[in-house]
Amino acid sequence: MLANLDLFWLVMAVAVVAIFSFIFGLALDGLMGGDGFGPIGNMVVVTGGFFLGIFLANFYGVRFYDLKVAVGAGLIGAFVSLGVLSFLKAQLGRM
Repeated sequence: MLANLDLFWLVMAVAVVAIFSFIFGLALDGLMGGDGFGPIGNMVVVTGGFFLGIFLANFYGVRFYDLKVAVGAGLIGAFVSLGVLSFLKAQLGRM
């Protein structure tokens, strides 16, 4: 799916996801406190996880027949990446 987008739409997709991720990262910074990455760090992790989730789902053969399926795969990737990285940071901080 991402490979079929031209440069303009790819930049627009990254910009829209980054804007929503920043707003979400601000809220997560208040909830997670020291276990998070700060508002900008949360934004980077969520944005990267979103596009990584879409890429991996497409790599493993998931067909995005609808935009809702792509958004769902991206959100799963975003939450998994944020959860795993936050868990690793919390565990490394306790050592």
